[in-house]
Amino acid sequence: MRRKLLKAQAEAGDIVLLFGDESEALTHPYLAHACAKKGADLRIPAPGQAAKVALLGVLDWGRRDLIVHTSRTKRSTDFAALLEILDQRYGPKPGRDPERPVVLILDNGPIHTSKATRAALATRAHWLNIEWLPKYAPELNDIEEVWRDLKRHHLAHQTFTGAAHLDQTIHNAVLKLNDERSRHPLGNPRISA
Repeated sequence: MRRKLLKAQAEAGDIVLLFGDESEALTHPYLAHACAKKGADLRIPAPGQAAKVALLGVLDWGRRDLIVHTSRTKRSTDFAALLEILDQRYGPKPGRDPERPVVLILDNGPIHTSKATRAALATRAHWLNIEWLPKYAPELNDIEEVWRDLKRHHLAHQTFTGAAHLDQTIHNAVLKLNDERSRHPLGNPRISA
């Protein structure tokens, strides 16, 4: 119920609503829905050892923008780096308070509840409000749909030469995804006067 209220407030422009979570991508191909002739195997070359890139992200629910910080690890220090990006985008500027309250919805995963993360969140408590989801409830976190779209439509069926190549592809895909979502006719509803 609380999520519905927050979404209504964000839709009205009263708050900025953010959904945060993490995901991972591999240099070996992610196989999404694909077609092949009956009896034929779909094969994509995957040479060498797979490397992993962690995606730490936030979905701005009102603007439908995805903000992503990539890292080779998925630790509290990486989450703190994502919080620094949020500082730049949504935090108060010198001499003025934020225009609207900012609410960040997080699950109770270990990266969000560590001592280091709690300390990083506490230093932002004057402008960043945290709403906690149950630990294992991905269906309640709207960013999960965006992760699925990113992997299925922008990273699937590709083999990457290394983590740096995958990292660059992720950032290009996020730019493209945000551009597509901002041009969607229902993505930016306007109230007629």
